[in-house]
Amino acid sequence: MPSFFTKIILTTLATMLASYLVKGVHIDSAVTALLVGVVLALLNAFVKPILVVLTLPITLVTLGLFLLVINILIIKWAADLVPGFEVSSWWSALLFSLILSVVNALLESLLTDPKKK
Repeated sequence: MPSFFTKIILTTLATMLASYLVKGVHIDSAVTALLVGVVLALLNAFVKPILVVLTLPITLVTLGLFLLVINILIIKWAADLVPGFEVSSWWSALLFSLILSVVNALLESLLTDPKKK
């Protein structure tokens, strides 16, 4: 399993790719992308688990679809916290979140040693 710093670098790379692909997302520079990677890693590590537990009833009722709303909120919150990172709409945040998740999973699978599984 990659270390926390490796995850930040992977999130930064995924953020840069996703911002390139999604029209409503803008990142000023590579330094901003690194800062977005750090903020997203911290929000996903500390805030997201609390939100998931607090919204568990609605998540169960919606068969897990409410987790997409939590992802959108995390992305929008990161956009509020990081200057130079802009997300224009909820749809852009949703698409950005989905691309970020897929790219992160692909990059992490490339770095994971298959012998350790």
